[in-house]
Amino acid sequence: MTFPSSPFRERGGQAIILAGGLGTRLRSVVSDVPKCMAPVAGRPFLFYVINYLRLQGIEKFIFSLGYKHEIIIDYLNDQFSTLNFQCSVEEEPLGTGGAIHLACQHATEKNVIIVNGDTLFKINIEEISSFHQQQKADCTLALKSMRHFDRYGVVEINQAGTITDFKEKQFYDNGLINGGVYVLNVENFLAKNFPTKFSFEKDYLEKYYLQGNINAIVQDSYFIDIGIPEDYSRVQEELKQAPLNLRDVDQGWTLFLDRDGVLNHDKVGSYIFNPGEFVFYDGVPPVFKLFKERFGRIVIATNQRGVGRNLMSVADLDAIHQKMLTIIEAEGGKIDAIFYATSLDNNDIIRKPNPGMALQARARFPEIDFSKSIMVGNNISDMEFGRNTGMYCIFLKTTIPHIELPHPAIDMSFNSLTDFAKAL
Repeated sequence: MTFPSSPFRERGGQAIILAGGLGTRLRSVVSDVPKCMAPVAGRPFLFYVINYLRLQGIEKFIFSLGYKHEIIIDYLNDQFSTLNFQCSVEEEPLGTGGAIHLACQHATEKNVIIVNGDTLFKINIEEISSFHQQQKADCTLALKSMRHFDRYGVVEINQAGTITDFKEKQFYDNGLINGGVYVLNVENFLAKNFPTKFSFEKDYLEKYYLQGNINAIVQDSYFIDIGIPEDYSRVQEELKQAPLNLRDVDQGWTLFLDRDGVLNHDKVGSYIFNPGEFVFYDGVPPVFKLFKERFGRIVIATNQRGVGRNLMSVADLDAIHQKMLTIIEAEGGKIDAIFYATSLDNNDIIRKPNPGMALQARARFPEIDFSKSIMVGNNISDMEFGRNTGMYCIFLKTTIPHIELPHPAIDMSFNSLTDFAKAL
């Protein structure tokens, strides 16, 4: 069995996250922080917004900041240090339109996705982006169908997806609301003559929709706006990951594995350069038969910077992997795919802890469900890779035996891969 030596990747998009809200209505339940930083299931809400977008293929981010922006910048630098991002900071409140206009001046793509940092709307970005391009629209809105509400206005569209009316907030039995997610043509938006401070909704959408170039598409997917205490309380349960129970693992689950220090002895401060240097830990090859019986897919995701540094070749790496596969298959096991990151750039989407290799795996095997996946590794970057994709994370103490536990990125820990296998 062989695998492609050059992993497939697509060019990712760019998103603007509006994260300057004061969180006034949440003051009764949240301390004085920007709304997007309100803690949800142990992490700032912004964590979930960023990672949902990344799992939809977004690689570049612009954060539109205002109120207490230092808190968000510190968080991004600490927890998302490998994220490709920049910040657009308002010196004074500019309204939603002014904030977007300022952020768009940093955009490098023709069209950008715009989302609110206090709303999670799990849209299909590929679908809305394709619709936007087909319609050659200036702006495309993602609409959400709702019943029995008075918190939002209603957007009306015709069969072609062209907006025909915006209706004010009042009680509605049912209707389509503006979910706060847009695809925006940057050049056309910046070409319009806006004041410094303006409302994106009132002064752009509602003013220009009659020109017929602002469209909308309905996305019937998960939606939560944490702007009021009731919804903030509800999201705590909805985004909380259930505790890992290894007895739940079946053929619907996927096992992601790091390589060095997990399957084989690592060379601290160096690399495995050739098949002769690749030595399994005792008892590892036979456990792959058990993994094959328990998991539907088994995937290797490994950072291999030695190739990027020209210390070894892709052919060397393939030869190592061929040896690994031959021994595992002889023991009745399997590995479905091997993905590796050779880039020296920590911001590269493929390199862990960024989620690129998980996205490559899902592209090859669309049945992969990250909520039913386990990442096994021996470094915190492996655990962050798992957390960033919504997987469960198991830490092996093979190279860092004295890791401090409990750790927010670790669900379980074992001394070795064979010990993990025994627990299944």
